[in-house]
Amino acid sequence: MKIISWNVNGLRAVEKKGFLNWLEHESPDVLGLQEIKAQEDQLSPEVLSPEGYFAYFNPAERKGYSGTAIYSKQKPEEVNHGIGIPHFDSEGRIQAADYGDFVFFNIYFPNGKRNDERLQYKLDFYDSVLDHFNDLVRAGKKVLISGDYNTAHKAIDLARPKENEDVSGFLPIERAWLDKLEKHGYIDCFRQFDPSPDNYTWWSYRAGARQKNVGWRIDYFFCSPNIKDQLKNCYHLPDVMGSDHCPVVLELH
Repeated sequence: MKIISWNVNGLRAVEKKGFLNWLEHESPDVLGLQEIKAQEDQLSPEVLSPEGYFAYFNPAERKGYSGTAIYSKQKPEEVNHGIGIPHFDSEGRIQAADYGDFVFFNIYFPNGKRNDERLQYKLDFYDSVLDHFNDLVRAGKKVLISGDYNTAHKAIDLARPKENEDVSGFLPIERAWLDKLEKHGYIDCFRQFDPSPDNYTWWSYRAGARQKNVGWRIDYFFCSPNIKDQLKNCYHLPDVMGSDHCPVVLELH
């Protein structure tokens, strides 16, 4: 089974850059998109319902902002949007598709760079979703958590850690939550297969950062320990353009 996560930085924009051809070529069983920046009535029929896929959209209440989407070849038993906390759910950041064997989360975690209030919002969001994951695992569910986490976990996960120690996205308090996630048993799937440096998923549009590979690894798959044995591979697709992020692929046995 192949699952892909991608922050497309605008679904309408990426459609113009060949998204549907890429989807047909890559043919994932499940695709989670973040930052779709569109309401359903703003999307083309082809994007709303690609051949061979069930599609689920969770736009933010605010137009042109945030939002998530899931495409799935198999119809999930249930798809939930949000976790029942209105000030998080209104931004369209969380989708959970229950496949019976596991629950797939597609999440666009908040960015804390704007101000202290948004940083606190991000930290509160982190803690709330972790509680939600833990409730599911305690109930016997296997959990996959894909998306743009908006934080580089360790120094190896960004090209210039020293210069970014005081920048949201690499603050100790943000990174500590990823430590906490691992302490609860969740596994960074990519690092199970590739411990090497210089592997990034986001690059600034400025100063030729992508060409120089001056990037950050902020897009992840984490999984609950009860699905670890099903992990087959996890890797990035850095040559796929169309967004300032690249897709991340998880393969399961």
